[in-house]
Amino acid sequence: MDNKIVEEFTNMSSKLLKSYTTLNQIDEVDIASTPKTAVYNEDKLTLYRYDRDSDATFKTPVLIVYALVNTYKMLDLQPDRSYIKNLINAGMDVYLIDWGFPGKSDRYLSMDDYVNGYINNCVDFIRKKHRLESINILSICQGGTLSVIYSSLYPSKVKNLVTHVTPIDFSTNDGLLFRWSKDMDFDLLVDGNHGLIPGNFLNDGFDMLKPMMKVQKQQALTNVLDDKDKLLNFLRMEKWISESPDQAGECFRQFMKDLYQKNKLVKGELEVGGKKVNLKNLTSPLLNIFATEDHLVPPAATKPLNDLVGSTDKELYSFKGGHIGVFVGSKSQKELAPAVADWLKKRDK
Repeated sequence: MDNKIVEEFTNMSSKLLKSYTTLNQIDEVDIASTPKTAVYNEDKLTLYRYDRDSDATFKTPVLIVYALVNTYKMLDLQPDRSYIKNLINAGMDVYLIDWGFPGKSDRYLSMDDYVNGYINNCVDFIRKKHRLESINILSICQGGTLSVIYSSLYPSKVKNLVTHVTPIDFSTNDGLLFRWSKDMDFDLLVDGNHGLIPGNFLNDGFDMLKPMMKVQKQQALTNVLDDKDKLLNFLRMEKWISESPDQAGECFRQFMKDLYQKNKLVKGELEVGGKKVNLKNLTSPLLNIFATEDHLVPPAATKPLNDLVGSTDKELYSFKGGHIGVFVGSKSQKELAPAVADWLKKRDK
């Protein structure tokens, strides 16, 4: 027994010594390294167009609409785990909205500003640039909800819509986030934070949904300390999580109250900028992707979209994995990005 303890202590000491060397070799943790060019700016928003070495083989460009929570950089975490790079390599002309980091002056931004303002302005910019009546929209999580609303209000501007892990039917009690949200006082939360919801507050809430996650992270870090490549993978994900923008209070208030608490989108009662949102007006081809093990947006919140829209060409895609694994997992690189590219290519006429 004593010899075993000595051996374990020796191995641990050796590993710690090697980890010290490994950490000293890391100067900077880079994420979102795929080259891109800013083509449009409005307030804190930047619209990027990703650089290509050759002409796109797709006729129709795609606009990526990410969630307001966290940043788009998870889609381009590292060169060998980049959903965006896979889309580019498939031949797409890819644009992306970077929402930036809202400050105190942005506290009154509403869903109207994001949908009828920012998203619509970016779509119009791309339409004018390419001389097209409509473009493709590829959306993620909350960005998918906003894109569904947009596509219902402006159906003639959306050629094809792809949604990923997108909450639509908020009546479900699957997942703690949906249960907790139904009883929270969001007016008190927004007003008590002077109209700006801190990004760290939201991250703490997400951590509470999986309380053992921090322990698992610590164990994972211990296991990769002496492996530079694996350690960089871990640090890239942590860097993305740490870059969490604050949320404009008025948009957050309406999103949580009208959708999470009152489920107005599904009921046909949602109004954005004085315009009633009718999901039956969404008639573009739809690819609706959900993750089977998603603890943030359970399948029950995503799957009903296909029955609610007016589209005749619609597909429900089941991805075996979690909310983040959809984009950064090794399976995603081999399966999901090619499947999305193939789906869009068949409708690129």
